[in-house]
Amino acid sequence: MSLIDLANPTRFLALTARVLPWLAAITTILLAIGLYQSAMAPDDYQQGATVKIMFIHVPNAWLSMFVWGVMSVAALGTLVWRHPLADVAAKAAAPLGAAFTFLALVTGSLWGRPMWGTYWEWDARLTSVLILFLMYLGIMALWRAVEDPSRAARAAAILTLVGAINIPIIKFSVDWWNTLHQGASVIRAGGPSMDRAFLIPLLIMAAAFSLLFLTLHLAAMRNEVLRRRVRSLQMMQASRQSM
Repeated sequence: MSLIDLANPTRFLALTARVLPWLAAITTILLAIGLYQSAMAPDDYQQGATVKIMFIHVPNAWLSMFVWGVMSVAALGTLVWRHPLADVAAKAAAPLGAAFTFLALVTGSLWGRPMWGTYWEWDARLTSVLILFLMYLGIMALWRAVEDPSRAARAAAILTLVGAINIPIIKFSVDWWNTLHQGASVIRAGGPSMDRAFLIPLLIMAAAFSLLFLTLHLAAMRNEVLRRRVRSLQMMQASRQSM
């Protein structure tokens, strides 16, 4: 089934109805394995047991940027390709992205307190992630403020593409400025510099959280399609009653 086929909301609903139970089961299993591997990981010789916050913090930090990337692609789908489900995908992704970003900020603060001696520092990485969180909230507020779905979709798509400028700033802030964060240790030119005892649980947790996003995103898109159908039926009924 191609993306053109999925432009039909009925086909999309049928496909997700079959896929979601399997996705939820695989996500649950992988998350359980990842949590077990994370708990069994050794303490770091410098950070001690607090290093295990990494297994929650890093996947959420990755997803905070990835979800905005998904929304940016959906924004292009709305403005350029006029895909019927593009704005549905963007609207459904925004609350999830906000949640992942919030968790990244909270776990980062908890991790930073014993390492840096403070919960918060206005360095480039932390500030740019906070801006990303506020951008998610702004997108969600925009969707609620504009009653016309098509106008809201176009306005949100433009704001999303403008906000995408912040993603490379977050990614490369450690390289461009002197921040408290260390440089990349997983995705880097010379290969991962992290020990396998930490790398394997981290990758499993990253995969589990990615599947969690996919599962929740598809479920949220289903709900949004059904919500719009109900709204259309209500408007049709109201117009008939007014005639």
